[in-house]
Amino acid sequence: MFNVYPQFDLDIVRGAGAWLWDAAGRRYLDFYGGHAVISIGHSHPHYLERIQHQLQQIAFYSNAVPIGLQRELAAKLGVLSGYPDYNLFLCNSGAEANENALKLAAFDTGRSVIAASEGAFHGRTAAAGAASWGSAVQSPLSRSIELRFTALDDCAALERALAPGDVCAFIVEGVQGIAGAHVPSPSFLQAARSLCDKYGTMLILDEVQSGYGRCGAFFAHQHAAIAADMITVAKGMANGFPIGGLMIHPRIHAAHGLLGSTFGGNPLACAAGLAVLEVMEAENLIRRSITAADQLRSGLADLPALREIRGRGLLMGLEFDSPAAPLRQRLLQDHAIFTGSSACPLTLRLLPPLTIDRAETHCFIAGLRSLLTQMKQEIET
Repeated sequence: MFNVYPQFDLDIVRGAGAWLWDAAGRRYLDFYGGHAVISIGHSHPHYLERIQHQLQQIAFYSNAVPIGLQRELAAKLGVLSGYPDYNLFLCNSGAEANENALKLAAFDTGRSVIAASEGAFHGRTAAAGAASWGSAVQSPLSRSIELRFTALDDCAALERALAPGDVCAFIVEGVQGIAGAHVPSPSFLQAARSLCDKYGTMLILDEVQSGYGRCGAFFAHQHAAIAADMITVAKGMANGFPIGGLMIHPRIHAAHGLLGSTFGGNPLACAAGLAVLEVMEAENLIRRSITAADQLRSGLADLPALREIRGRGLLMGLEFDSPAAPLRQRLLQDHAIFTGSSACPLTLRLLPPLTIDRAETHCFIAGLRSLLTQMKQEIET
């Protein structure tokens, strides 16, 4: 394998709900969900049934023919998300969704400059990588695209970036995940909507990580009571089956050949996507995620060495007064709990399934508290 991933030396072979098992039979609590992908829990029975049924019918055909499941998925996503009149383009990942959104914005406006926020992460493809903060994901190809980065929540700087009238899109995350769970203020998103309208710029909300009920609404930006021109989705969309989507305002017109994907919207992916929406609706997972997030915040509030709890809902960043990497390693090694890293070295990221219950939340809090106490004692001795 092309060695591009820092990995834990574990052989995970099975999952159920919020739990994972390795080949030796050790059980782990999954408070990371594979980068926020596992929205309805591992191996949910309805999800498995939906996929198994679809496999017995047809797993794949191309977009050379209409695929009824695509229309079914688009309709259900539109209703549950609060965007029933938007159109849907289906692809395979969040990076693809963002790449296509930026491309469509350039087509529609006739412009080529992109505006984005410092700290952003939108993917590793050319335009999405260009719109991602920091040099690690930016190839020379990405750096050939003109970008204007402004600080998150700086309305005046954003207006200066848009004022020349050459920006095709301002792309912003509903919550900056990889940066460490930084939430754009409602007033900033409202100003961004007004400024994009003023200067003829598309507003793209990247909800790849923050969407699908994770942040206490279907999309995190809905807390600001705004509507985007385009919304990108992926991670929680099909509970691990590769899929991505771009929700597009109806005033943006389609044309044959404008966008395309061989695998995007295949029947099996759509069945997985429908299963997630059906479970979210039947089990009221957005409301459950709010309750779980409140329990987490309450239980974590008095932890030693914890500086700040950031984020919304079950996209949470815990900032400590020392590097979080040893804490993350020992949570996994000593307490069998998966958590996530962040671009901020002091921040531990939490992205559990929306299905976590009170007992699992308590298990995480107890494990983290015990480890922090132990590490403090080790330092003192």
